[in-house]
Amino acid sequence: MNDLEVRQLRYFVAVAEELHFGRAADRLGMAQPPLSRTIRDIERQLDVTLFERTTRQVKLTGAGEVLLRDARTALEAVTAAAHRARHAGSASPRLRIALKADIDGGLLPQILDAYSTDPAALPPELVLGGFGAQPQAVRDGLADVALVLRPVDDRGLDGEPLLTEPVLVAMAATDPLAARTQLCLADLAGRSLPNGAPADDGPTAPPLPGVTTPASNLSEIFSLVETGSIVFFAPVSVARRNPRPGVAYRPVSDLPNCTLAVVWPQDARSPAVAAFVRAAVAVAHQAHAHAETHMHSRTA
Repeated sequence: MNDLEVRQLRYFVAVAEELHFGRAADRLGMAQPPLSRTIRDIERQLDVTLFERTTRQVKLTGAGEVLLRDARTALEAVTAAAHRARHAGSASPRLRIALKADIDGGLLPQILDAYSTDPAALPPELVLGGFGAQPQAVRDGLADVALVLRPVDDRGLDGEPLLTEPVLVAMAATDPLAARTQLCLADLAGRSLPNGAPADDGPTAPPLPGVTTPASNLSEIFSLVETGSIVFFAPVSVARRNPRPGVAYRPVSDLPNCTLAVVWPQDARSPAVAAFVRAAVAVAHQAHAHAETHMHSRTA
C-alpha cells in the first residue's frame, strides 16, 4: 500500500467536513470529477469505503471517521512544520505569544518583565486573535506559546495553570436581572451570548448554526452588552479592568470558575518557551501570594 499524499488528505478532509462533493470542490477551487476520482483512489489504496454515497446524501463510514481524525492531525503537523521551519530560519527569531487582548488576568506586563531577564529570552511578539483561537495558533506553528482560558481544546499541547478566578455575567445595566445580586444560569433564559448561543447553556455552549459573531473585540462586545443585544461571561479580572456605567456584572451561582493557563507544544524544545513558562508560573505564584496576604490583612 502506497502512503497517502498531503494533497489527498486535504481533498478527503474537505469532502468529510462538507459531506457534499460539490461544496468540497468549490472550497478547494477545483472541478468535482477529479475530486471524486481522488477519493476513489484513496479508497482503493486503503481498501476501505470512506463514504456512504446515495443520491440524497454523503455520509462518513466508521473508517472515514477514523481517517478524518488522523488526517486533521497530520495536516496540522505539516502546516506547523512549515511555519516553524520558516520562523526558525528567520534572521531575527522571536518568541510568538498568542493571546486574546485583555484575557491575561492582568499578568502579562509582569510576565514579560520577568521573562526579559532570562538569558534564554528572545524578543517577544504578541499574536492577537479571537476567543479560543490561541491553541490552534500554537498547533499550526503560528505561535510558540499561548495564554488561554480553560476549559479549552488542548490537543497536542502541554500547559501550566496560572490563575483561577470566578466568572461573572455582564449585562445591560437596564436589564431587569441587574436589580438582583445573585443569579443562576437558568435566569439567563432568552438571552444570547456573542456567538448566538443561549446564555443559559453556559460559556462553553456551541455557536448556533449560521450565526456570525457580531463583535471581534471586548470594546465591541461591551457596546453590544450595553444595548441589551447580548450578555457576556467575563472573568473577574476582565470585569475589574472594564468598568462601564451601562454594564452590570453579576455573579452566577452555578457558573464554574475559569483558569488562565500557559500552553505550548508537547514536543517543544525551545529554551525561550521554557523561559516564558518559568516567568509566567513565577509571576502567577507571586500574584496569588500577594492576594492571599491582602485577604488575610483585611480579615485580621
